[in-house]
Amino acid sequence: MGNILEIKNLTVKYTSVNNGEKTTVTAVDNVSFSVKEGEIYALAGESGCGKSTLSKAVTKLVPVHSGDVFYKGKSILNHNKEEKKEYPKQVQMVFQNPYSSLNPKMKIFDILREPLDINTNLSRAAKKRMVKDIIKDVGLQESVLDLYPHEFSGGQRQRIAIARALILNPEFLIADEPVSALDASIQAQIINLFKDLKKERDLTILFISHDLNVIRYLADRVGIMYFGKLVEENDTLSIFNYPKHEYTKTLLTSAPVLKS
Repeated sequence: MGNILEIKNLTVKYTSVNNGEKTTVTAVDNVSFSVKEGEIYALAGESGCGKSTLSKAVTKLVPVHSGDVFYKGKSILNHNKEEKKEYPKQVQMVFQNPYSSLNPKMKIFDILREPLDINTNLSRAAKKRMVKDIIKDVGLQESVLDLYPHEFSGGQRQRIAIARALILNPEFLIADEPVSALDASIQAQIINLFKDLKKERDLTILFISHDLNVIRYLADRVGIMYFGKLVEENDTLSIFNYPKHEYTKTLLTSAPVLKS
């Protein structure tokens, strides 16, 4: 399998001004790694280590200070007009909090149809059919399409958020802490949904989490981030059984161990 995503020497900085004084914080510091087509690559680390900022750089939600991001060999920073239009169809994101990421004033049908309205010229009938199909694919009934986000549990809302991310049939999915806001009893269902969808839709997934038990179960390879830097990278088995970096060892030692 070849690389579908390549991140090269990526640096992202945030600048704020307080009482006339400018402060700059480096959130992602010269990070390089690649994601192979068809795999689940997990980024792990404590909150504030730069994982989410990196994912937002890949989806063009935050500007890049230096370095580059290549998708299928093409720099996303140098996209032409047509490539800028196509990229959001190929790369989609599921956010951490399913309630804040869904418009509370829109019915679920309209939430799911909106990406199709913006990005396609499909007929109303085709859009309706796609919305009905995708809601079933994430394990919900058609009847939910007439309801609003507040009428669902956290797990159901995350399924809806996943459906919205998949409605354009992307090749690459970024999941930014997608189960951390959910009850423990619901987390396993959503994790298994990701696993099933990856297989059914031939997805490549960049999965971001601080939960090492989730990563152990789900990921093919793992990158460990610490203070904005990628300090270790390996296949999942090697990371968990033969960690090299001291921070990785500390993370593994502090993580609770789940026993069946």
